[in-house]
Amino acid sequence: MKPTVYIETSVVSYLTAKPSRDIVVAANQQVTREWWEKHLNDFDTFISQIVLREAMAGDPECARKRLYLLKSLPILEINIDINSLVKHLIGSGSLPYKAKIDALHIATAAFYQINFLITWNCKHIANAFMRNKIVTVCARNGFKAPIICTPLELIGENPCGKIPL
Repeated sequence: MKPTVYIETSVVSYLTAKPSRDIVVAANQQVTREWWEKHLNDFDTFISQIVLREAMAGDPECARKRLYLLKSLPILEINIDINSLVKHLIGSGSLPYKAKIDALHIATAAFYQINFLITWNCKHIANAFMRNKIVTVCARNGFKAPIICTPLELIGENPCGKIPL
């Protein structure tokens, strides 16, 4: 059984964006391409309706590219339990109200027991200051939070031979 990954919208956005002149963003784009091309099949990958909705936004040509890459990935449905966890993540101060969509990504991955959530959103999702709060709120509500990371953290060989779950 492969580890599971929830792919948040920023990953596919980095994958399809025009090369950036910003060296950090350009490096992240390259890492994203490497992960997608060489490591995607090491995981069972999932998205949600929210990822599709976000992928449709913006420049029509870029949206078309994003949707093309996402078309074969299984879609996780949003339900009342996920929305309830979102309210707890926001209400507890784990995430600010303006990050409600980010909370929805996290809650979806937690509800479906996804091992990893990959993202380039380091403001509200892959944020070390918020990580413990997110884990605590998920646990209080009966869920195990996914390991939240960037694609860079899921590249390469695991020295232990297996990805710990």
